[in-house]
Amino acid sequence: MSTFLGMPAPPPRSPYGTGNLRGDRAFPRAAHDELGNEQLRRNLGRATGTIRAKRLNVTGELPDWEALRDAGSAIKTDTMNRLPELLEQLERKVTERGGTVHWARDAAEANAIVARLVRATGSHEVIKVKSMATQETGLNEHLESVGITPYETDLAELIVQLAHDKPSHILVPAIHRNRDEIRQIFLDHIPGVDPDLDNVPAHLAAAARGYLREKFLTTKVAVSGANFGVAETGTLAVVESEGNGRMCLTLPDTLITVMGIEKVLPRYQDLEVFLQLLPRSSTGERMNPYTSLWTGVTPGDGPQDVHLVLLDNGRTAALADAVGRAALNCIRCSACLNVCPVYERTGGHAYGSTYPGPIGAVLTPQLAGMHAAKDDPNSSLPYASSLCGACFDACPVKIDIPSLLVELRHQHTEQTGITPEKLAMKAAAAVMGRPRLYTAAQKASALGRIAAGRDGTISRLPPPLSGWSDSRDTAAPPRETFRSWFASDEGRATLRAAASEQNSDRTEGNRKQADRDSDPNEEDAT
Repeated sequence: MSTFLGMPAPPPRSPYGTGNLRGDRAFPRAAHDELGNEQLRRNLGRATGTIRAKRLNVTGELPDWEALRDAGSAIKTDTMNRLPELLEQLERKVTERGGTVHWARDAAEANAIVARLVRATGSHEVIKVKSMATQETGLNEHLESVGITPYETDLAELIVQLAHDKPSHILVPAIHRNRDEIRQIFLDHIPGVDPDLDNVPAHLAAAARGYLREKFLTTKVAVSGANFGVAETGTLAVVESEGNGRMCLTLPDTLITVMGIEKVLPRYQDLEVFLQLLPRSSTGERMNPYTSLWTGVTPGDGPQDVHLVLLDNGRTAALADAVGRAALNCIRCSACLNVCPVYERTGGHAYGSTYPGPIGAVLTPQLAGMHAAKDDPNSSLPYASSLCGACFDACPVKIDIPSLLVELRHQHTEQTGITPEKLAMKAAAAVMGRPRLYTAAQKASALGRIAAGRDGTISRLPPPLSGWSDSRDTAAPPRETFRSWFASDEGRATLRAAASEQNSDRTEGNRKQADRDSDPNEEDAT
C-alpha cells in the first residue's frame, strides 16, 4: 500500500480581496483621471525633480558608488537563494534574545496576530512607525474594525491618515499634497490646533509634533515595520528622518514589528552597504538622521515585550518565479519612482496598490497575481511603463525592472488566451512571411494618407486599432516604401554616391596613416 501525496502546488499568492495590493480600476482608466489633476502634476513634478537632483549630487560624491550597487545586488541575490535557512536563523536569534517570532501566511493572518497581541496588553490604542508591510495588509482598517485606534506618527503618513486618503509614494506618502492642502487637513482634523495656523513647513511640523507628543508618552503599544532584519544576530533596523520612529521603538512597553520575509540580510556587516545605498537613493542624504537598531529584549531598557511578525503574503510565490524573483531584492528606496516619467504624471493612486511606480508594477502582480478575477486590474500594471530604462539606472541594487515588466507582459499574454492583439500579430506574421503579400500590403497602406491631418499624423484609427490611437498619434504612411525607393533609379543613384564618398574617405584615411607611419614625429594637423 502506498500513499499519494499529490503533485507539488505553486506557492499561494496574496488572497484576492484582502489588503491593499489591488485597485478597483485598470491603470489606463485610473491614470486618465489622475492626468486631469493639474495640481497633482505640479506637486509631483516639483517634488520628484528636487529629490532627483539631491540624489545625483550625493551619489556622485562616492567613487565606489557602482561597486556599492554591485555589492547590494549580490547580497540580496544571495539572500533570496538562501531565504528559508536565513529566516530560520533570524527566528532563532530573535528568540534567544527574548523576542517572540510569529509567521503570517497572508495579510489576514498578520492582521489577526497583531490585533491579538494588542488586545492581550489591554490597550485600545497603538502608535505606528511608517510601515509598507502594514499598509500592504490593511492593518489600520483591521485594527479600527476591532476597536483599536492606530495613530500614524510619520508626518506624511499622519497627513494621509487624517485626510482619509491613501499613500501615493513609497517614501513620501503625501507627495501629492501641497502645503496649503496640509494646512487645511490639520485645521479640519487635529483637535485644538491653532486656527491661525499658516502653511510654513516649520509651523505645520510643530502642529503635528504637539498632537503626537501626547500619544508617544501615553500609548503603551507600538507597531513598526523594518527596513532590515539581520539573520546573524536577530537585529532589526528602522531608518527614518523625523525621530518619530525612535520614540515608538523606545517608549512603549510592547513593540510589534511586521516585516516582509524578503527584508532579511545574512550578516550584520551587510548593513554597512545598505546604510550607504538607502539614504542616498531615497532622500538624497548621505545618511539617515535616525537609524534605530534593536535586538530582542534588553532588560530595563526599551520595550520588554518584543514581537516579530514575518509576513509572506505572496512573497514565496514571487520567489518561485525564476525571473520575477529579482523584484524581491527591492529595498523600498523609491528611486525608481522619482525618475519614472509615467509615475511623475499620474501619481501613485493610479496603480491601485500600496506599491506604486515601476517597482510596484512588477512587485504587485507577483504578490497578488494578475488573473485572480475577470479583468483583474493588476493585469494592466506591467504595461504602465514606457520601458525607458531610467528605473534600472537609478535602482541601488540593480533590479532590471524593464526586463521584468516585459516578462510579466509575456506571462499575461500567455495566460489571457485568444485576444484581438494575438490575432493581429498572427495576421501580421502571415503577411510578412509572404513577400508578394507584404509588398501588396505596403502599397495598400499608402491609402492611409487620406486619413492624415495637415501635421502628417492620423489621430484616430478604426477598431480594433482604436486602442492605440486613443493615447497616441500615428504617423501617416510614406508616399513611397523603402523597397520601391531602393529599386528606383533615384535609390540606386543615391547608393552609388554614398559608396563613392565612403571609398574616398577610406582612401584619404589610408594616405594619412601612411604619412604618419613614414614620419612618426610629424604631428597630425587634424
